[in-house]
Formats: sequence, structure tokens, C-alpha cells
Amino acid sequence: MSGHSKWATIKHKKGAADKARGKLFAKLIRQVEVAAREGGGDLDSNANLRTMYQKARDNSVPLDTIERAIKRGTGELEGVSYEQVTYEGYAPHGVAMFVDVLTDNRNRTGAEIRSVFTRAGGSLAEPGAVAWQFDRKGVVLVPGPLDEDELMLAALEAGAEDVVVEGELWSVTTDPSNTVAVREALEESGIEVSSTDLIYLPQNVIELSSSSDARQVIAVMDALDDHDDVQGVYANFDVPDEVLAELTES
Repeated sequence: MSGHSKWATIKHKKGAADKARGKLFAKLIRQVEVAAREGGGDLDSNANLRTMYQKARDNSVPLDTIERAIKRGTGELEGVSYEQVTYEGYAPHGVAMFVDVLTDNRNRTGAEIRSVFTRAGGSLAEPGAVAWQFDRKGVVLVPGPLDEDELMLAALEAGAEDVVVEGELWSVTTDPSNTVAVREALEESGIEVSSTDLIYLPQNVIELSSSSDARQVIAVMDALDDHDDVQGVYANFDVPDEVLAELTES
């Protein structure tokens, strides 16, 4: 879970998961709407929608707002048509980056994402340049401290693929279609869950041994994540625990 969850850990620790609550809500609502459009509005039969629904609820998006987004997605209410696009690039130190976007104007967003990469010290790459280095996964984040054996047993019995610790959070990874089921199984076992999401997980990672190198990479991730159309930013880097501690304290 390196790269994604350690970045999430830094943001969680510093209380800066999203500076603007309205911007976060807008992104979550868009994810719900697109999931409903692609797989229908039934939570029971649309695993992606269930995950996006739960993600929105975890972040306190009002229920009626979520329900309206689902109806826009299914065509019951009029709304903007969003297209899912991915962009690939590099941050400093050769770190590969994969950016997940929902946009109503591909040309505008593409030009803006290229500009963000450049201004933040990264570079946009051709399609396919880094995508092969990432796998689509579901992730359930669990706050610590807790009993590792208890978490591992509950997660694996529910069909999870892996459990790793990242700073103060535990990351439980699974097949995307099994994400909500794993979350529900953990909660039924009495384990607190902080969030659920669908991510792109790097197959291999580049270790950044200094906080200055890590900050350069995180600066690119933060700049991309701040764009209204960007739904997720993923990178194949890792940092040692002592560097992670330094980043979260600064």
C-alpha cells in the first residue's frame, strides 16, 4: 500500500485530508453519480456504487445528496455527463504516478493536468507508460493500535488479500468487488474502520530515504489532488518509518 496509504497517513495525521470540505463533497458526489451511471442504482447489485456510497457516508455527505447523485447517474434526474480518464506521469526521483479523473471536458482537463505536473516538478507521460505498474484494488483502512492477529484473521476470513501496517493505520486490501463485504465483516468482528476506497496499488515501489525527497513527491501528489476533476492520485514510492514520522510531525 506504499505511496497511497502513507500519503493518506500523512494527511490524516496533519488533519489536512481536504482543505475545502465543499471540494471533497463535490468529488465524492461525482464518484457516486458515475458509479450509478455505469452499473445502475441498486446498491446490492452494483459493488462499485456500494463502495462509493460508503466512502461518501464516511465523509459525512448528506444522505439526500447521495441519493440525488444516484438518480442523476441513472437518468432519473438531469445532470452533467462525466467521463472517466486516467493520466500517467512521473514525480521527481523517477516515481511513477497514476491519476484518476472524472471530467466533463477532456481537452480542458488534459491541458490543466499537464500544467499541474509541470508546475509541481513532475512530468506527464504517454498513455501506458506507467499504468502497467498498478493494479486496481479495494482498500479498507483501520486505525490502530489493535491486535494484529485478530485483524488478520477477520480480514482473511472475509476474503481479503493482504493486511499491512502503514504508520498509525492498517491497510486491508482486497478485490474491488469484495471491498464492502470485507468492511462489513471487520465491523461485525468489532473492528473499527476509518474509510473504504478503490485505489490503484503499485506492484513495486521506489524507496525514498530522505524527507526532502519524499516532500518533493508529495508536493506533486498534493498539487494534482487539489484539482477539482482529480478523484485519486497514486504513486509507487515508499518511505522508512523514521521518514514518515518526520513528515507527519513537520
